[in-house]
Amino acid sequence: MTGESSASPLIFGGDAQSPRAALPVLPPLALYIHIPWCVRKCPYCDFNSHTASPVLPEEAYVDALLADLDQDLHAVYGRELSSIFFGGGTPSLFSAEALGRLLKGVEQRIAFASDIEITLEANPGTFEQDKFVAYRKLGINRLSIGIQSFQQEKLQALGRIHNGDEAVRAAGMARQAGFDNFNLDLMHGLPDQSLEDALADLRTAIALKPTHLSWYQLTLEPNTVFWNQPPTLPEDDTLWDIQEAGQALLAEHGYAQYEVSAYALPGRPARHNLNYWSFGDFIGIGAGAHGKLSHPDGQIVRTWKTRLPKDYLNPAKSFLAGKKALGNDEMPFEFLMNALRLTDGVESRLYPERTGMTLESLAEGRREAEQSGLLQVEPSRLVATTRGQLFLNDLLQKFLT
Repeated sequence: MTGESSASPLIFGGDAQSPRAALPVLPPLALYIHIPWCVRKCPYCDFNSHTASPVLPEEAYVDALLADLDQDLHAVYGRELSSIFFGGGTPSLFSAEALGRLLKGVEQRIAFASDIEITLEANPGTFEQDKFVAYRKLGINRLSIGIQSFQQEKLQALGRIHNGDEAVRAAGMARQAGFDNFNLDLMHGLPDQSLEDALADLRTAIALKPTHLSWYQLTLEPNTVFWNQPPTLPEDDTLWDIQEAGQALLAEHGYAQYEVSAYALPGRPARHNLNYWSFGDFIGIGAGAHGKLSHPDGQIVRTWKTRLPKDYLNPAKSFLAGKKALGNDEMPFEFLMNALRLTDGVESRLYPERTGMTLESLAEGRREAEQSGLLQVEPSRLVATTRGQLFLNDLLQKFLT
């Protein structure tokens, strides 16, 4: 692999080269590993996923991932990994042997925190008890199971490869394999879905006692089958009723909403995602993976890797597709588009700590957002009001320069 070649120049955004304070301490560091293959591409999916061939190039891809990681090690600066997230695609298509070799290689390069969270995304259609027991023995200690719905007609409309019974069994298998921390991914606002349908899905999920629920509305994204051939989705009034009733049901069962679409039992929020939302650092390796890395001099760089698996595996091509240093004028938006997703926001001091910029640089946008009722008047925290959470894009517009 040629790595960071002249084909991937550093792009400076806005006034990126103007002075910025050195960071007093570097943010926590996480690792995102992208496995780009799925059994079948879902019609709503706009992620970088590709239909798997009968035999996956596991060995070659693990070699490439470790070589890719080697090229990002310069930005580690002695930090340890607080979390690892295997995303996709469907990472559970990979064997335990392949993931074990990968994790061993990562740990040889970067120290793991003693309480590291290692999450694997899994599809119920790929669950095998022995395989998941082996995953747990590797040190993978959290699963994120892509359910989406338990109702057969909804699963068929979404192009999922599993049925409702398999989804229920998957949660049981996860527990039997030793996973006491797992997330269920569930959608609402599905084609022709009623309020009763949505709540039935949610009740079934809650009965499985996951520690975490990602519950979010289906949206039609460009470059998907659903975008070009839109299904009939619920009316806005029904969507609002689903949202309100669902949030009440989750709260009744002890699931606290801590982010726009994330609900967790006490002490069980996803640490990897909390790192994203609090403007922490993350290395992204794998086809199409994105990263964000801070440097002691205050420079913050976003990276993105070669998207197509065949190109990522091609020794003649670079892993790195591009990188961009964030400019001072971009920093308020970049920080707040993450932090304000959190229902409790973040402490105000985190902004200068993570960006090298002063709180005064937010003053004008903050004042406008508070006057518009989108941001709470709370000097020690940056936190959206309930209305601000509903109209997050309008809130963020206040911080665009």
